[in-house]
Parts: sequence; structure tokens; C-alpha cells
Amino acid sequence: MIRLILLIFALFFLSNCSISETSRIWNDKEEKIENQKNIKKLFTKQKKIIKELNPKLKLDLSKIKINESIINNQNNLGALNYNGLNKKNGTYKFSKIEDTNQLNYKPIFLNDGLIFFDRKGTITRYDKNSKIIWKKNHYKKSEKKLKPKLYFLQHDQDLLIADNIAKYYSINIKSGELNWSNNGDYSFNSEVKKDGNKFFVIDYKNTLRSFSLNDGTELWNFQSEDSFVMSDTKNSLIIVDNLVIFNNSIADITAVDKETGLIAWQLPTQSSNIINESYNLKTSKLVSDGRSIFFSNNKGEFYSIDVKTGVTNWINEVNSNITPSVIENLIFTVSNEGYLYVLEKKNGNIIRITNLYNNYKVKKRKNINPIGFVLGNTNLYLTNNDGKMIIADLITGKTNDTVKVSNNFMSEPFIFNKSLFIIRNGSIVQYN
Repeated sequence: MIRLILLIFALFFLSNCSISETSRIWNDKEEKIENQKNIKKLFTKQKKIIKELNPKLKLDLSKIKINESIINNQNNLGALNYNGLNKKNGTYKFSKIEDTNQLNYKPIFLNDGLIFFDRKGTITRYDKNSKIIWKKNHYKKSEKKLKPKLYFLQHDQDLLIADNIAKYYSINIKSGELNWSNNGDYSFNSEVKKDGNKFFVIDYKNTLRSFSLNDGTELWNFQSEDSFVMSDTKNSLIIVDNLVIFNNSIADITAVDKETGLIAWQLPTQSSNIINESYNLKTSKLVSDGRSIFFSNNKGEFYSIDVKTGVTNWINEVNSNITPSVIENLIFTVSNEGYLYVLEKKNGNIIRITNLYNNYKVKKRKNINPIGFVLGNTNLYLTNNDGKMIIADLITGKTNDTVKVSNNFMSEPFIFNKSLFIIRNGSIVQYN
């Protein structure tokens, strides 16, 4: 009976408590919500507004050395021997590569032509007149359906190939015939570099692997920290003295002994949170002058790191994930917003910033992104995702010309034998 009386009393009390929006309880909640709307954050990270810096400053490049080689274990090509963009001189056609929105691949350039691949993994050698010398495919029918993407490395008269379906093999450059073929544990996702009787490549599990040039036998491997997602950014590696130095998909920079694979040092450049967000992180290739390593990312960080110790020399605020270039004491890079930066190599101070996208309308610039650039004798050649290439004067930083190359995405430009090459999806175009 007592329980029944208490229950009736409780129901009576609740029914008399207003649960309408005019009650005190709800009025208090409404006031709190309204107060929260009026709260202002005093300390927020604001997006940096990029402006030109010293745009009238002219650089003295009269004493720079012109580099004739495009093969460099340190990714430091510098200024290459190229003056023009006079006219289109040739086109090397191949069947379009499918399931890709970027052409982050590099042909093998020969004195009498070049070598590239197509959507089924067929490798084609062309002569200098764009005629096919040979065409070979070393994939099974089931492998062709996977549409392999190939990364090349030339070794004397052999061509080494690592691909994104975990296969790596060697063919003869003269005939295209197979020397040997092996399968790895995971798909490969990096440049391929060689030193002595070894070559090195990184797979999607962030593992650096060392193989024999003779038969592809694995000599050692080093597993760096893996991420939970698969990044579409190609990893980078360089070789300096006795060290192989590489980055992984979560922005760790690691140096290992090239003979043993034992770690020398490691530098994490991002917080642990990036492991879950690595699909958003895009990092440039590593570039070295033999003493320091230079690279940048789309988080607004440009690094200089000591080769021997992995200690950070300096960090500057440059938002770029395309490969920088070093000439003497100067570093050249282009930000994702289309600004040409010139930095001092020693301390990272910014000397000059010039706007390469000043001919684009403001609304259109939001959708334009740089793909990559190469330096000629006195010009910078920058390809963009709108199919156009900007030619800028290195001395003044001013844009000289804009050339339409493709109707959609294309590769970074390459210079070889006083010619400039750009990969479009379906062809490689050559300019004199």
C-alpha cells in the first residue's frame, strides 16, 4: 500500500513539472546554448595568406653549373641543359593507363629513343623518331587484368622493373627478353635505386627491400611503421655514401646501412595522429646535396635534415608536395598555391616569392595545382593539373609563357639531351 501511495505521489510530481520550452529547466538549457553561440575562439590557427616577397629581386645565376645527367641517386638534378620551348618535335604513343588520375611515372631515356609501358604492362622501346623497335609483355593473362603500373631503373644493358602488383623482374634493353622474374610479398610503391650489385625499392607496407641485381634475390629488408590506410603518394628514397634514406606513408624519415639494412637513425616528422590520416598527407621526393636532405609536405613544412645524424637543421613554412631542386646555395620549389619560392640552403631563409599563377583568374586558381617542375639553363618549366605548362624566368621569377600541353592531367616535365618530355595519358610529347 505504501509503495502504491509513493508511486502515485511520484507521478503527480512529474506531471506538475513543466517540460515545456517555457520551464526553468529548459530556459536554462536554452540560455547555455545561446551563450555557446556567442563564444569566440581567441586562439585559432589561421590559414596563412601568401604574398609575394622581394618580387623585383634578380638572382645571379651566371656561375651555376649545368648538369648533363638525369640519373642521380640523390634526386638532385639541379639545372639541366635546355634553353627552349620552340616546337613540338615528336610524340610517342601508347594505350592509355587506366584507373589513375596521376602520371607519376618516368620513362627510360636513351640516346636513340625511350622506353615506357601501357595499361596492360606492355613495355615498348621507341627509336628517336617515335617508331617502335620492340614491344614485350611479361605478364600472365590474370596479371594483365590487374593493370600493372611500372617503375623503371636502367642498369647497363638491362632494365629493372618493379610494379604495383608485387612483381619485379629484369629484361634486356636491346631485345626486351626476360632475364629473370620474381614476386614480392607486397605491391611496390616507390622509386627504384641501385648501388653496386644491389637495388632498392619500397613496398606498400612501408618496407624497404634490397635485392640482388644479378637474379633478384632478396638480400635484406627493413620494416618501418605501417599505416592503416594505403596512400596514393609514391614513397621516395635516396642513397648518400653508405646510407639508404627513405620516407614512408606516415612521414617518418629513416636511414639504414646499405650493406646490412641496420638502422642508423630515424626522424618522425608528424604526430602519431597522422597514422590514421595518412591518406591526406602528401610529401615531396627526398633531395640531397650530400650533406643535407630537403623535402616538404602539404602540411606547410619544408625540412632540411642532416644526412649523417638525422637532426633537423631547419624548418620553414612552405606548403608544397612537389620535388624541390637545389642549385649551389639556393633551393627552388613551387607551393601548392602556385608561388615560386627561392630559399637559402644553409639556413632556410626565404629570399624571394613570386606568383606564377598571376595570369589565372582568382576563382579558377582554386582548382589549379602544380604537378612538378624541372629547371633548364635559366628557365623553370612547371606543369599543372589543367594541362598547361608555365615557363618562368629563374633570374626574375616572372612568368614568360604558358603552353597548352594536354586536355587533362599529365606528368612532371623531364629534360634529356636538350629536349623536354611530358607524359600525357596515351602519349609522351617531346619539345625541342
